[in-house]
Amino acid sequence: MQDNWSIIIAEDDSDDRLLLETAFKETGLEIQLVFANNGVELLKLLTGQEQSLYPRVIILDLNMPKKDGREALKELKQNPLLKKIPVIIFTTTKNEAEIARCYELGANTYVVKPDSYSDLLKVVNRLKSYWFETASVAAR
Repeated sequence: MQDNWSIIIAEDDSDDRLLLETAFKETGLEIQLVFANNGVELLKLLTGQEQSLYPRVIILDLNMPKKDGREALKELKQNPLLKKIPVIIFTTTKNEAEIARCYELGANTYVVKPDSYSDLLKVVNRLKSYWFETASVAAR
């Protein structure tokens, strides 16, 4: 397993966190999943004193308390040490203006949360295939 084979999932809904964790386990990808409940926790994980966590990708919900995904995305992409980390927006928001705004802020992918577990499993398999088997991701 490579050093940066971890994913940070910023998601405030415990059911969604559990579903994502289960789906990633079912893909067979050996990866460390780290969870943040909001944008504040996400940024602390990445910029805290230890700064040892540099994930392969970040999965980011938009609608979270304290600091929402838009604010967190903006801060991530403005930080020279973090802006290379791919950010996958994973949210229920389907609004075209919101999608465009996220790409303008630096999102690498925008995924609308699927309605069923079987569809979630398909999405997670596609993310695995692309971000861990196909794409080259910059190291720290």
